[in-house]
Amino acid sequence: LCQNIKHLKPFKSFLIVHGLIEDKLMLGEFIKSCFTLGEPDIALSTFRTIKNPSGSLQNMMVRGLSSFNLYEDILYVYMKCRVLNCPSDDFTFPFVIKACASLGAFGAGKEIHCVVLRTGFDRNIVIQTSLVDFYAKNGRTEIARKLVDRIPQPDLVSWNALIAGYSLNGLDVEAFELFREIRLMGFMPNLSTMANVIPVCTSLGCSDTGKCLHGLAIKFRFWSSDFLVPALISMYVGDEDLSTARRLFDSVVEKNVIVWNSMMSAYTQKQKSFEAYELFKRMLQDDIKPDVISFVSILPSCENLSGIWYGESLHACVIKQGSESQVSVLTAFVSMYAKLGYVNSAECLFSRMRSRNLLSWNALVSGYVYNGLWDASLAAFCKMQYAGFDPDSVSIVSLLSVCSKLGAALIGKSAHAFCVRKGIDSNLNVSNALLAFYSDCHQLSASVNLFHKMATRNNISWNTILSGYVRSGEVNNAAALFYQMHKDDVMLDVVTMISVLPIYNKKEDLGKGMTIHGYSIKKGIVRDVSLVNALISMYCYCGNLDAGRLLLESMPERNLASWNALMTGYRCHKLQNEVFFLFGQMTKEVQRPNHITLLNILPLCYTLLQGISLWNAIMSVHVRTKNAKRAVFTFCELLNTGYKPDYMTVLSLISACVEVNSPGLTRSVMAYVICQGFGKNIIISNALIDLNARCGNILTAKRLFDDLLEKDPVSWSVLINGYRLHGDGQAALDLFQQMQLSGVRPDDVTYLSVLSACSHAGLVEQGWIIFKSIKENGISPKMEHYACMVDLLGRTGYLDEADDIVKKLPGKPSASLLESLLGACRTYGNVELGEKIGDMLIEIDPENSGSYVMLYNIYAAAERWTDADRVRSNIEGKRLRKEPGYSLLV
Repeated sequence: LCQNIKHLKPFKSFLIVHGLIEDKLMLGEFIKSCFTLGEPDIALSTFRTIKNPSGSLQNMMVRGLSSFNLYEDILYVYMKCRVLNCPSDDFTFPFVIKACASLGAFGAGKEIHCVVLRTGFDRNIVIQTSLVDFYAKNGRTEIARKLVDRIPQPDLVSWNALIAGYSLNGLDVEAFELFREIRLMGFMPNLSTMANVIPVCTSLGCSDTGKCLHGLAIKFRFWSSDFLVPALISMYVGDEDLSTARRLFDSVVEKNVIVWNSMMSAYTQKQKSFEAYELFKRMLQDDIKPDVISFVSILPSCENLSGIWYGESLHACVIKQGSESQVSVLTAFVSMYAKLGYVNSAECLFSRMRSRNLLSWNALVSGYVYNGLWDASLAAFCKMQYAGFDPDSVSIVSLLSVCSKLGAALIGKSAHAFCVRKGIDSNLNVSNALLAFYSDCHQLSASVNLFHKMATRNNISWNTILSGYVRSGEVNNAAALFYQMHKDDVMLDVVTMISVLPIYNKKEDLGKGMTIHGYSIKKGIVRDVSLVNALISMYCYCGNLDAGRLLLESMPERNLASWNALMTGYRCHKLQNEVFFLFGQMTKEVQRPNHITLLNILPLCYTLLQGISLWNAIMSVHVRTKNAKRAVFTFCELLNTGYKPDYMTVLSLISACVEVNSPGLTRSVMAYVICQGFGKNIIISNALIDLNARCGNILTAKRLFDDLLEKDPVSWSVLINGYRLHGDGQAALDLFQQMQLSGVRPDDVTYLSVLSACSHAGLVEQGWIIFKSIKENGISPKMEHYACMVDLLGRTGYLDEADDIVKKLPGKPSASLLESLLGACRTYGNVELGEKIGDMLIEIDPENSGSYVMLYNIYAAAERWTDADRVRSNIEGKRLRKEPGYSLLV
């Protein structure tokens, strides 16, 4: 009737003024036009003026409103028609029941079910299916199943509604069994079946069935459906196959916002924060407007990137998109700002929210807890209650964490009583938080009683009680509980192992401790740093110090607790020299001592007074903290005390001389070392060769090398490296060949030195030969070897060959390797390769200003000013600044 949206309101006025509003034919056409032109509000306001609506008009209204998801308005239309005795038919009820299901209006839905029964429409299969969907979505899955069983011949739509209900209510096993049941009945799954069953397969770990359904979807040609792709992406991500999920995402030609959201959520779930953020940027570039779920999906990636810049950029995007009024989005931002440590920003944003829900308050309270602001979190919890919000399980977990930290036993018990009264004490997260609260407040018996009353437990429940027993010194109970966990097939994770290991602290417990170590290796959890630290402590307390030391040395990554664990073991066994030696080794890794370190060191300092071990430790600290002159001064003080330096003292002194780089000091130290007889030690001799080479005395270094009676690979390596430092690549190569002829096998350090020498001298052919010989000698090239080769090829203009090496790397390239190649691209003006390498560098380290500056210079040299300006905008947008170079005049 109306073909232009501007004509709708005038035409409505025309109908009212001329009394045509009751003309059923005219009115029907007008309302149909309203829905067609996307104006359901005008249709609804027109309907409100009608005194005697017909059944056909009612059906037109509910169908139109349903297409716009206006479920509350559907119920209004239905109730008005019912009051006015307007009959409903089998076309009306499915839409009205769907509205009740979507709104969770269980009471209204039950009344409509009664009307359906009274009017005899209960045999209509469409209405029956709608009722199944309604009861299932409202958590009444048993009633839904009974309704399906009463249908004489239920179709696939009915079964799909029940499967969806099971899945929605977390009844994954029931959903999967029902799927198998309908397959045995001969039903072929359709798109809706697959979209409901695939998430169930993901939850149950039945990825094989999910992949079969994927194959079936491909066969039926709806594998790229926007309805199905998100479920498939989630399935592959759950199966740790992110690459397949990405290929599936890329294969969808026209992606809607739901597909984009599913892939972003997958990246965020797998801690691929940078990839998630880049995907979000690409979505914007493709003119896909983000919705609320987009922002909620991407925001956790900002927390993982630990960069406020990313979060602020997203916040600006939300404001630009006009989504700043969405409570769920603002709540996610409150959580993000709090987790990044910007509590003031979180508070400011929270205070500006026009409307808040329970999730908003939970985000603020948990944000305070995350930042250790216990009093503030308690105050926010009280304000939440004053605002009329009843705490849920998330609120209670946060409150109990606060009570544990503050020792607020009375408040915690009140929270427990509240949980019992509200029926949320059966929530597993709440129960575990209560266990931890009672245990932390030294009420272990209450914690144990609660544990035994829990209907369901997980490994967190068991671990909480186990750690409580250990902290309370109840070793026998802890051991019995650990045995019970193993007997009941409870998953023994890293936390379990760390909790139970302290009970094995005697020599006779070594066997049990080793059993736990073996179990950890078998389960693949022994790589966890905290667990290895606990194992070191166990071995030390049980008297096997060598095992503790080997564990420390084999750790790929050590933290301060690792060193402290072994240091404590040495101290307990009164091995004071080993404690000081370990302290010196620790400072080499630039580990800053904490109070536990000092508790290990200070008593020994008092015992040793000013023994040589203490002097060695002090000198080692000075050297490792780049305070070389102070180390030399300490050595002079040592000589005045009358204590005799040992080889550790001399090694620290030589290391200090390398930093000072004084020819006079070098000669004096070398004379002292030789006079005192330390020159016979191969380690000291190698250090002297390195010292002279680094201080410019390459001839002296060569003479010292020639005087060595026995040469190890380190001796050859330090002199080769010396020639490299002096730019004499040919001499380094000659020495390398001499080393091979003498029967000494080069190690990875030697290869690194000679490759670096070739790089500085531009010896490409020789470099290639040496690089290829690394694997031939049974040595796996490290990233440093690849970096040297890339640097050599880059310096000499072989950029394509350097790029081939980057492509064939066994792992991700290091930043230094890529920076070297990017610098070569700038030198030789290779813009295409420079772009590629620059993007890789920025992906590895997006906060490194040097990468942007080099890329900018490449574009500028090629006069590609648009690209150069884009890079400069990125630098300014990310607030990066290039650190200025400087020189020291000594």
